[in-house]
Amino acid sequence: MSDAGISIQVNGERREVPAGQTVSGLLETVGLAGRPVVVERNGAALFPREFPVTRLEEGDRVEIVRVVAGG
Repeated sequence: MSDAGISIQVNGERREVPAGQTVSGLLETVGLAGRPVVVERNGAALFPREFPVTRLEEGDRVEIVRVVAGG
């Protein structure tokens, strides 16, 4: 890992992201920006208003679940 990146887990898979990246930035990277999702960071659910201000840190565990309507 370089000085410009950190290592996190996203849905159980190790991923390197730029240091200082926000949850919003991560959602853009994985193609889920603007989509209805639930995000949990280190076991705590985040409100969508927190996505742009929550910076990821080394070793964070992030779970992203897409919200799908249907019956």
